[in-house]
Amino acid sequence: MNIRTAPGLPSARRRRPAWAGRNYSLLTGAAVVTHLGSNGALIAASFAVLEAGGSGGDVGLVAAARTLPLVLFLLVGGALADRIPRHHVMVAANALNCLSQAAFAVLVLAGDPQLWQMMLLTALCGTGTAFFSPAAEGMLLSSVSGEHANRAFALFRMAVNGAGIGGAALGGAMIAAIGPGWVLAVDAVAFALAGALRSFLDVGHIAPREKGGSLLADLREGWVEFRSRPWLWSIVLQFSVVVAVVGAAEAVYGPLVAREQLGGPAPWGLALAAFGVGTLGGSVLMMAWKPRRLLLVGTLCVFPLALPSAGLAIPLPTWGLCGVMLLSGVAIEVFGVNWMTTMHQEIPEEKFSRVSAYDWFGSISMLPVATALAGPAESVFGRTNALWGCAALVVIVTAAVLAVPDVRHLTRKPTAPVVAGEAATVTASSAPASSA
Repeated sequence: MNIRTAPGLPSARRRRPAWAGRNYSLLTGAAVVTHLGSNGALIAASFAVLEAGGSGGDVGLVAAARTLPLVLFLLVGGALADRIPRHHVMVAANALNCLSQAAFAVLVLAGDPQLWQMMLLTALCGTGTAFFSPAAEGMLLSSVSGEHANRAFALFRMAVNGAGIGGAALGGAMIAAIGPGWVLAVDAVAFALAGALRSFLDVGHIAPREKGGSLLADLREGWVEFRSRPWLWSIVLQFSVVVAVVGAAEAVYGPLVAREQLGGPAPWGLALAAFGVGTLGGSVLMMAWKPRRLLLVGTLCVFPLALPSAGLAIPLPTWGLCGVMLLSGVAIEVFGVNWMTTMHQEIPEEKFSRVSAYDWFGSISMLPVATALAGPAESVFGRTNALWGCAALVVIVTAAVLAVPDVRHLTRKPTAPVVAGEAATVTASSAPASSA
């Protein structure tokens, strides 16, 4: 990616890599801010429900209230983000998140919040996320050039994962020290700050969208783009199963195994921390590694995601469970960077957000069902068999995807080096302001 700088620009302005333009930098910084706040706020929301006298089932209802709008509005959000400037959608979504989290914080700090109130405010926050996510991914994909996409996406994911780990740890400490209400308030401030940063994004490098056509027509066009690529829809179908069973195993069975067979919640906390460290390691690896067969390498790295379920089924001792969680963290980052690079390479810029919305929608659509069925499955088959079933499903659907020729054969396209002074073709960072 090319950055055009004035001849007399101070050297301090050139310290960042040439490919990390202003748009990319703003996107990364804003994402770090929101993840620092949001990961702590997720924990705070659960404790707010419990401190209000709610049960574990009530915690699940509040979590479901956050997830349902994602399923309902993701596709609409993707179509909207390809119709109007994406940073406008992102800023508006951040504003909604800020207001909903601020109201949630006031409700908790005032005392005696009602379950329906917490569900409503959490649903508003989920709605903001549904509109934000496709726009954000579209902006990120358009903010780098093909030559540097692999490194840029790896660095972005490393920053976001690091912020997520730090946010969860900081949020937990703050809940213990000052209570969940103040953590929710901090999250509202984080959304406000991130929205302010994103308002400086520039979309001047993106060609104006042609006027005309309905939102439904845009959704149909995105669907045609999605279903016309076997590698795309087959991997999204794969992840609809993988995300569902891995989510059920880690959200439902993991804490139960830790409590009943590993001595308490601490071992599971260590395992989750090891997964986080693994994601950072995977991002560092992908900063330097540029596999030629993007999807083949990425898909092979999905197989290790079966290991945590298998480790819980045995169950492995704490050190063994931490080991497989670490490996799965590395593996999912290798897949994630290769997936984003493939999307950047293969999908037209003007359709980024719509295709991203279909990707998100397909990948998370079965998660609420799997989480709800985890308990009944344990009753019918037993926890150990249910966990082995989760591991087997990951292996089966991943092996099936390898039968798709495009997954095995799609390769990284060579990119011409960017000449100094030449404007980057598809990058937000080549503009004087920023877009991402």
